[in-house]
Amino acid sequence: QVQLVESGGGLVQVGGSLRLSCAASGTIASINAMNWYRQAPGKQRELVASISRGGSTNYGDSVKGRFTISRDNAKNTMYLQMNSLKPEDTAVYYCNVDAYGSGWVRGAYWGQGTQVTVSS
Repeated sequence: QVQLVESGGGLVQVGGSLRLSCAASGTIASINAMNWYRQAPGKQRELVASISRGGSTNYGDSVKGRFTISRDNAKNTMYLQMNSLKPEDTAVYYCNVDAYGSGWVRGAYWGQGTQVTVSS
């Protein structure tokens, strides 16, 4: 089983920065894509950014140029550097990975989420 723990969320003013981390642990054979999602109150969960094992990245239109996703394969950890934060970035941010766990069984795993609040 793969466990994901996010950290780094909090309260920040408009224009500020935060860095989220997602650490994977447990029985991990390999991690493919790693993704950040977010869900604001009353809205659907949306993909913020994704990164392949090789480092290829994709971003949602609303965060391009402001957020940077990265990963450390040796540490099974993913990061999201968020700059120039806006009130509309307020949401619970979730870590998601496509990974092979015990017995090379492939699955999609989710973290518990971390709250990001941007105040004006």
